[in-house]
Amino acid sequence: MNATRRTAQSHEVTDDAADDVASTPAKPQRGIQALESTGALLEALAAAGRPLPLNALARDAGMAPAKAHPHLVSLQRAGLISRDANGNFEAGALSLELGLMALQRLSPTGEAEPEILALAQATGLSAAMAVLGPVGPTVVRLEEAMRPQHVSLRIGTVLSLVNTAIGRTFAAFLPEAVLDGMLAQEPVRMAGLGAEGRAPTPPADYAARLKAIREQRVDTAQSNPVPGIDTVAVPVFDHTGEVTLVLALMGSAGSFETALDAAPAQALLAAARRLSWRFGAVGRAYGAVGAVGALR
Repeated sequence: MNATRRTAQSHEVTDDAADDVASTPAKPQRGIQALESTGALLEALAAAGRPLPLNALARDAGMAPAKAHPHLVSLQRAGLISRDANGNFEAGALSLELGLMALQRLSPTGEAEPEILALAQATGLSAAMAVLGPVGPTVVRLEEAMRPQHVSLRIGTVLSLVNTAIGRTFAAFLPEAVLDGMLAQEPVRMAGLGAEGRAPTPPADYAARLKAIREQRVDTAQSNPVPGIDTVAVPVFDHTGEVTLVLALMGSAGSFETALDAAPAQALLAAARRLSWRFGAVGRAYGAVGAVGALR
């Protein structure tokens, strides 16, 4: 009986010790401060998205040039940075290899999934993601809003390049010859222009509309093509500078602001910046400093 009591007490002590360990906050891991300073230089170079001279790079990293220089020498020796013909610092061979390795492991739609969920939850609107498929812009993810709304999109819906915000956003960044070829298939898409067997003719302001999308990185549609539904769409770029995804928010007409400076469009643009940065489009898509700054 005493042995049984001792065993029970032993279990209690063990359990209490385990509880103490579980409740003890994790101590911050010890790092090397010098390496963190070196990391600040790499972050500043990535944020710039272009080669930088010593003084500018040190300034952006928040340190004196004399302090930055030894770090940069070590980074050069490691192959993480190099210097161009003008003496400016840029990404080195090892950085490029690491970047390519990371890009090869990325799944654009997988990376965008959390952003779609977060957008729907934060805005209360329906959030969609589309890719450019063989027949045209194709919806591959749709997170519907909690409040009832009649959104006719479904997974697999192929959208018009002329009459939908998602489609126009893809069209704005396609080479002209590619766009012309894809417009020939416009009648088979949702809200497509023209009738089958007949070559579609885009409206007179179509080219100007695409130019505005390229400049603003956003497009909107009010109650068109679906009556009573408004849409805001933005592009996501990859490391080649091409549009890899389009993100969109949709809701009942008049229930949210579709202006560029309104909260829904800004939330979409922030998500697109984060994804574009992860896909290697820093310095091309949205402006490197603003884009990376928004991620921190």
